[in-house]
Amino acid sequence: MENKKELGNWLNELNLDHPLVIAGPCSAETEEQVLRIAHELKDTDVSYYRAGIWKPRTRPGNFEGVGALGLKWLQKVKAETGLKTATEVANRAHVELALEHDIDLLWIGARSTVSPFIVQEIADALQGTDKIVLVKNPVNPDLALWLGAVERLATADIKNLGVIHRGFSSYEKTKYRNTPEWQMAIELQTKFPDLPLINDPSHITGNRDMIFDVSQTALDLNFDGLMIETHFDPDNAWSDAAQQVTPASLVQIMKDLKIRKESTPEVAYNDQLKNLRAQIDVMDNQLLETLGKRMKVSESIGALKKQENVAVLQSKRWNEILGKMVLEGEQHNLSEEFILKLFKAVHQESINHQELILNK
Repeated sequence: MENKKELGNWLNELNLDHPLVIAGPCSAETEEQVLRIAHELKDTDVSYYRAGIWKPRTRPGNFEGVGALGLKWLQKVKAETGLKTATEVANRAHVELALEHDIDLLWIGARSTVSPFIVQEIADALQGTDKIVLVKNPVNPDLALWLGAVERLATADIKNLGVIHRGFSSYEKTKYRNTPEWQMAIELQTKFPDLPLINDPSHITGNRDMIFDVSQTALDLNFDGLMIETHFDPDNAWSDAAQQVTPASLVQIMKDLKIRKESTPEVAYNDQLKNLRAQIDVMDNQLLETLGKRMKVSESIGALKKQENVAVLQSKRWNEILGKMVLEGEQHNLSEEFILKLFKAVHQESINHQELILNK
């Protein structure tokens, strides 16, 4: 698939003077709930009203959605408020029912994106549709898998495409429900700058108090829009209660978010930016030189261990280094999350170098 200006046509045709907003409850619970939230979102920045109709959970026994009945409620939303409608689909039957009820925007969830079989089934069911189809990133941080799903849809002659960044699962505990891994979204954006990119701060954070900060970061990174879960009584929502905001909170978030310019022709700004970037280029080269020297030392350690038949991994030493570096990082205003990622990567590269020496 190649980047084309036409990829962004559906979004440009909305003629919005603000980022695209897709909002609504995690799950459609009752007709009254769906319609009440929709009416509270009418005449706001929301363009698409989202509601989960089919909600299979990680573990059985929890609320798994009202099913096709909820699609009729979404039809009422469109008729009464004028809001376009959106829901998740995970198989051919979902697609057929959603099309039958004239849902405007469909998205493929993170668990479905990981399966080429599921994505192909959905692509075949949507062949040639003019509906908007968005693809959430897969559960695991795999850019090829994410783009592969988009390519399957594009091959099925589906032209109105986009992606949703909802973060990635990790075995490590962080402050996020799903770690953002912003660099992966940036890489996708670099490869396909005209493919609409939507951020889902609700699923990234799992916490309504963090929605604004993640949304602002997304807009600072030139994301095209936001998908935010919204409920008039979030604490009593039937699914994902902690990450939903009230319609009033959503409106305030939209007011408080700062929309950044992509650039400016201001000469003084561009001169200063050029100078600062040149400084970063020098530091990056120095950083690579230092890392190269460090690996040379690691190779010497590997040779010494080979001579004495000592194992590569020294867990006690490694834990001491990691703890020390986290504390040192704080002194330089570097987050624990960054330090852990950086030094784990450096440590793994050191192990690789030592392994080569030991196995020569």
